[in-house]
Amino acid sequence: MKKRKQTIAAVFLPSLAALCAWAQYSIDWHTIDGGGGTSTNGQYEVSGTIGQPDAGSAPMTGGPFSLSGGFWAIYAVQTPGAPFLSIVISAPTDATISWNPDDPGWVLQETLDLTSSSWTNSPSGTTNPIVVPASVPEKFYRLFKP
Repeated sequence: MKKRKQTIAAVFLPSLAALCAWAQYSIDWHTIDGGGGTSTNGQYEVSGTIGQPDAGSAPMTGGPFSLSGGFWAIYAVQTPGAPFLSIVISAPTDATISWNPDDPGWVLQETLDLTSSSWTNSPSGTTNPIVVPASVPEKFYRLFKP
């Protein structure tokens, strides 16, 4: 009986290991460019380069996951001591910008060019949250406390 259990275990365990190996997933990539960034959430991580539409416009899907290639139009950098600025797609043509906590005194500013030091107060001012058109080719936002 003991030998039979050992035989079953010897057959079953390698089969289980093979099943675990098949459960993995990946999306291979090939690109020639530079720079980039990484987005993480829990156990998942996606790395890519800003402005490289390598993967085309159709999303890559597998099971419950979907990945769309193209430009990274929204990227938030957290400033120490400032409320957390969040930019999310809220409709096919809109993005919602909000900050938490809703601290008094913070003003939303915007610019079209990060190489310039010219930031202007957004027409929204201290309104939180605001909805902006996602169709704008490129616009940068920050929170500023005068």
